[in-house]
Amino acid sequence: MADVLLVGGGTAGHVLPAIATAQALQRLRPGLTPAFAGQRGSLEERLVTAAGYPIHAIDAVPMPRRATTELMKVAPRLLAAVREARELLARIDTRVVVSFGGYVALPLSLAARGRVPLVLHEQNSRPGLANRIASRSATHVAVTYPSSADRLASRDRVRITGNPVQQRLRDLDVVTRRAAARERLGLDPARVTLLVLGGSQGARSINLAVSGAAAAWKALGLQLIHVSGARGYDETMDRWREAGVDPEDAASTVRVVSFLDDMADAYAAADIAVSRAGATTIAELTVLGIPAILIPYPHATAKHQHGNAESLARAGAAVMLEDGDLSPDLVAATVAAILAEPQDLGAMANAARAWARPDAAEALARLVLDAMDRTDG
Repeated sequence: MADVLLVGGGTAGHVLPAIATAQALQRLRPGLTPAFAGQRGSLEERLVTAAGYPIHAIDAVPMPRRATTELMKVAPRLLAAVREARELLARIDTRVVVSFGGYVALPLSLAARGRVPLVLHEQNSRPGLANRIASRSATHVAVTYPSSADRLASRDRVRITGNPVQQRLRDLDVVTRRAAARERLGLDPARVTLLVLGGSQGARSINLAVSGAAAAWKALGLQLIHVSGARGYDETMDRWREAGVDPEDAASTVRVVSFLDDMADAYAAADIAVSRAGATTIAELTVLGIPAILIPYPHATAKHQHGNAESLARAGAAVMLEDGDLSPDLVAATVAAILAEPQDLGAMANAARAWARPDAAEALARLVLDAMDRTDG
């Protein structure tokens, strides 16, 4: 049995807020049983299993970016996936489905219609096709950005909750933990630290720009934690070595990893971050008050990462750079300009915390419980 079935996959940006919500549900209602749905052998399967939750296999159906005639070509696969999802809902006696979007989420969202309440969460400033379709039958729709409401059906059911972040990260005292975190990462506990993030999929343009600026980082006296993404790891290591830096040398001021299941030490170590503008990364950076240079992925659906980054830039919590303009010189100069004025760094950190919604997981969990209680009543 699963009281609540949560689904959202393809990237860590979908599944991490889902895990945070499951944890919040259990805090608010002890004894409640959450479970997940996702693809076999996927990132979501690894992360969900590590968090201690069961995950049920379901097929993803890649969707066109717009509701055009292309949608008809995937209709047979989608119908088969919906039938599979209906069988899953019946088999595990689900009372509420909570969808965080993505290809794997749409079949379950459609299967829930007329059977169990559906609660949607849209992390980004511009909703994807799956959530736009599913919002028509949702009991509640939670969003991170107010602008999302204009692009979703049934606006009267939309609530602004923010993007859920796990409690262990929300409660992280980065100042107290900073020196020890840097030591655990093999870095100097007293040196200013740059965290580089390309999202769970990695970002080649960021990897190349940052590794290409090796001389600038040395001149600035910085050390780096560089999360390259699995696909870009080997190339990133090669580029650092070509620049005269060996990240595997114990004395190096650069540490390169492909992915971190637990970001706590990396966040605690960081004075500033260079990152893609995924909604979950932004939620975590802002909750912790980490100033950021955001480089939106230029091919994101509906350019939603641009909307995410622009929101933070307007708030004074980040600087946005265009991916097409990115170069070693530009990224180094932008970091240097921020670090040159300590008051600016502090102001960005304060603006990030002010923008954040640290109670987002609980806010979303309450909507889920409301949907469940309405049905039970």
